[in-house]
Amino acid sequence: MVGSALCTTSQISLCAAQRGGSRGSTCGAVPLAQRRPARPSRRVNAASSTAGAARAARLGCRASSETAAPAAAVQSREGDVLAALSRIIDPDFGMNIVDCGFVKDLAIDAGAGSVSFRLELTTPACPIKDEFERQARDNVSALPWVTSVDVRMDARPPAPLLPDEDRPNGLRSVSHIIAVSSCKGGVGKSTTAVNLAFTLAQMGAKVGIFDADVYGPSLPTMISPELRVLQMDPETKAITPVEYEGVKAVSFGYAGQGSAIMRGPMVSGLIQQLLTTTDWGELDYLIVDFPPGTGDIQLTLCQSVSFSAAVIVTTPQKLAFIDVAKGIRMFAKLMVPCVAVVENMSYFDAEGKRFFPFGQGSGDRIVGEFGLPNLVRFPIVPDLSAAGDSGRPVVVSDPTGPTAQAFLELGAAVVREVAKLRRAPKNSVRYDAELGAFVVKLPNGEEEFLLDPATVRRNDTSAKSINEWTGERTLRDSDIPDDIEPAAWQPVGNYAVQISWQDGFSQIAPFDLLDALPRLSAEDAQARQAMRARLAAAKAAAAGGGGPSAAQQILQTAQTAQQ
Repeated sequence: MVGSALCTTSQISLCAAQRGGSRGSTCGAVPLAQRRPARPSRRVNAASSTAGAARAARLGCRASSETAAPAAAVQSREGDVLAALSRIIDPDFGMNIVDCGFVKDLAIDAGAGSVSFRLELTTPACPIKDEFERQARDNVSALPWVTSVDVRMDARPPAPLLPDEDRPNGLRSVSHIIAVSSCKGGVGKSTTAVNLAFTLAQMGAKVGIFDADVYGPSLPTMISPELRVLQMDPETKAITPVEYEGVKAVSFGYAGQGSAIMRGPMVSGLIQQLLTTTDWGELDYLIVDFPPGTGDIQLTLCQSVSFSAAVIVTTPQKLAFIDVAKGIRMFAKLMVPCVAVVENMSYFDAEGKRFFPFGQGSGDRIVGEFGLPNLVRFPIVPDLSAAGDSGRPVVVSDPTGPTAQAFLELGAAVVREVAKLRRAPKNSVRYDAELGAFVVKLPNGEEEFLLDPATVRRNDTSAKSINEWTGERTLRDSDIPDDIEPAAWQPVGNYAVQISWQDGFSQIAPFDLLDALPRLSAEDAQARQAMRARLAAAKAAAAGGGGPSAAQQILQTAQTAQQ
């Protein structure tokens, strides 16, 4: 997640040639050695020094002007260093940090044996940036001619995920806008949003938080900045955020005292203006605390500002699950991927036992139905609410406590998934009209496979196909015609595809579901292609008049295919 590719909370995987294996991910990801062959360790010799020099030139490498070593020797040393660094593998993308473009400003004094370089990550909040630095230092120090290594950690300046010329000036230097949402009030959404913002700041990122609730703004209660009133720059007419513990903050509650009795369109316009006319400056992450529900404010913000991702907050009750499902579908329609689910007030520990007062399973069901990549459970902790009421978030007042560690897990998940979006597959699922089949290539897969559209449609797991209370399937296979076709499809983040069917139904199909469905064989594909070609010819002939009717030719085609 964090240079051009992605860091995780796992340790950095190294080539098997270096350590005899790959270290597993603490996030539960499949170890790199099991996903793709390890890249062999190599030392650049004189024969490969020219290639090493060319590669070094592309990376901005330079030899120290103080050394008198021959150019060929310097080129060989550069190759040695790059080979050593290329053994550090990004565990999610399976690419080494050299190919990811992390290594910058490589300088070598061959005579003195000193090496210096910069590791430029895409976000300063990389959960394993210290591990990157340690592994880079150790790998280069292990070279026999190296006497000293200087590694400087850096991050690229904040920039939007996608070019957006229509972005307001105040948001032009904001890399990622993250929505924190719930479709039900009282689940701890604002507490989650505030503590997530300050967690990302503690991880090293530049962070802002925007309270989008006009009727009941929470931010003025949960943080206590010295300046509690928003100011406007007289020249630019832009709003200047208040600041607390290094985090920029804007809320309607800081706009002055007064009643907030307004109709929906008035509120939506006010919130949009407050967000877009604020001079946020350079930010890695802007957290937007949405009001509960799926109303005008949510739709207006998502349609006027490009959000990178959303975090959904819920509780274990079934009623909360039903509301959360509505929110996830809303974000999917607005092309905002949900990267994490927070199941708040999930449990509490007492007398050596764990109790679940609100039941279990809703969070797992959300992940299973929609394929969301991360589920973080927060216990019932009295200190969490008390810290919010005191104006000092718990991750600030107790940064090493267990609650802060849970938010660190959430922060790492958000950073990891948002960074993945820079390499999200644009055509992971497509429809081949000649075959009448979906062509699927999963984000971590090596090969494409084919799926029958009717099979995908029949395995929908939404509330329209499964009873939300009993879990029983209400959709019958006979309800879906064998020749059903999609009208449109688009990826949803890194975890699902949204399919709009010709019958008007919209389905979110997680990649995990697609991976588990029976696949069409090569023989199946050939038979389907031949049948569709004969059907097309039959329809064309019937349209021209003469010969068997279209229905008769279709029947003949089906009988031929069965033989």
